[in-house]
Amino acid sequence: MGVIRDHPELALFLCLALGHLVGRLRVGPIALGGVCGTLIVSLLLGTRHVSVEDDVKTVFFALFIFALGYLAGPQFFANFDRRRLRYGVLPLIEMVTVLVIAYVLAKVFDLDVGTASGILAGAATESAVVGTATEAIGKLSGLSPHQSSEYQGHVATAYTVCYLFGLITVVLFTSQVLPLLLRIDLADASHELWVKTRGDVRALESDEREALPSTVGRTYLVTYADGKTVDEIEEATGRRVTIEGVKRGSTLLTAAPHLVLTLSDLVLVVGRRSVMIEAGRHIGPETGAVPGLDSPLATRQISLTARTTTGKTLDRLQHEHPEFLQNGVYVTDVVRGDLDLPATAETELRRGDVLTLVGARSGVDKLTDKLGSVVKNSSTDFLYIGFGIAAGALLGQVVVRFGDVPLSLGTGGGCLVSGLVFGWFRSRSQTFGAFPPQAASTLKDLGLAVFIACTGLAAGPQAWPLIKEYGALLPIAGVAMVLVPACLSLVVGIKLLGLEKPLLIGAIAGQQCSTPAITAITQVSRSSVPLIGYTITYTLSNFLLPLTGPILVGVLGS
Repeated sequence: MGVIRDHPELALFLCLALGHLVGRLRVGPIALGGVCGTLIVSLLLGTRHVSVEDDVKTVFFALFIFALGYLAGPQFFANFDRRRLRYGVLPLIEMVTVLVIAYVLAKVFDLDVGTASGILAGAATESAVVGTATEAIGKLSGLSPHQSSEYQGHVATAYTVCYLFGLITVVLFTSQVLPLLLRIDLADASHELWVKTRGDVRALESDEREALPSTVGRTYLVTYADGKTVDEIEEATGRRVTIEGVKRGSTLLTAAPHLVLTLSDLVLVVGRRSVMIEAGRHIGPETGAVPGLDSPLATRQISLTARTTTGKTLDRLQHEHPEFLQNGVYVTDVVRGDLDLPATAETELRRGDVLTLVGARSGVDKLTDKLGSVVKNSSTDFLYIGFGIAAGALLGQVVVRFGDVPLSLGTGGGCLVSGLVFGWFRSRSQTFGAFPPQAASTLKDLGLAVFIACTGLAAGPQAWPLIKEYGALLPIAGVAMVLVPACLSLVVGIKLLGLEKPLLIGAIAGQQCSTPAITAITQVSRSSVPLIGYTITYTLSNFLLPLTGPILVGVLGS
């Protein structure tokens, strides 16, 4: 143990490794996750008086919260339209309700500001609140260094207990109880909503392709098209096929529109299977595969920058742009911030989404020009990211007074706001400020994990006395702070907003920022339909809930 005390970096990474091992333990759809696992291990190790410098915690929390905002930025601002804005009521209900409950508990049970903040963070299953509340406590005037450290430790302990009960509650309530309260079979209701809005056509899953693809490539011997140009042949077929290659003798020619075909040329034609016979009537007889005459598939990531793409499903987008069918272009992946969405027909697209296109190069080029721009994400633009974090840190130093109550965003809140703005600005074209989603997600997860480990190590000595003092209050608070806002959102969603029931269930999981909950919901529904509601409220809550930490600390500490 002496070695660990003398080398805090050893303690830090030991907490990360063992914590994520504990977080992998699973009971049905419920798993603690790496964050809660890391906090449990660090609390236990912290009882042996192992600590890490506070500056480490501050730096890594800034990295985490900026990356969180950066990934959410494009969709956060995209949600401000008339149709989606009604979903914003649910995250507001969540934010106000958990704040009120935490404040009432603090007054009724005489809780200190750290315990109340930890209950709020854990019961709302929002890890970022631990950071924003801890930072805000450190800035409270009138607290001695010892009191500040003690209250910050209470945040971590209360969070750990409440998070466990809050997580179990939100998963079971959304996936099992809500369908019963709404008197629906979630799988049937999701299918009916899909049929109602998209038609009774089975959509392929993201890992499926047609056994008999509608788009094919064929080679033809030029017999009837002698003297005609490539463009004339494509025009004769109604632009439903494209000529991708021409072989004249042993020479491969570029299939430029003005190229004149001659007798005995071999041409590669790509298009829909149903029009290939017609193409043969214009060109000549079909031949077997010709060595060297092939058109390799191109793969490209593009960002949707065209305003017309917002709100359209993937199925509608493919039908509106014939290049998908004519040139055999497939969408294999859809990424929205740090969320990997299923590339299925019902997936609703937003401006800033990143699509992976696979198909004939000519079709991929045309679609890139029409839909957006090529994503430049080969390496991180540290100039852009560095200025973004610095701007957030400066914004966090601004103090606004409401009467005698001083409020500030702090480094965490400031970096969250700057991350949202910088991420949104980058999404407009994706040609600058590169921050690859994998890198951003890794930095986000690492920043949070290190921050949580530092917090747990510092809180270890105060953990057990706090649990003994408050006993059953912590788990009861964890359950109540999930059920109360969820039930309010249920009533408002049905009675006032008129949301479709499968979408409402997904939205309630999103307002709690609960990935395990939406995973359980999609398993029960056997559909990605509830995910549509989830992505909207998830993005908004990721911004609103971290702000509850400084607000609660400011009110209780005044």
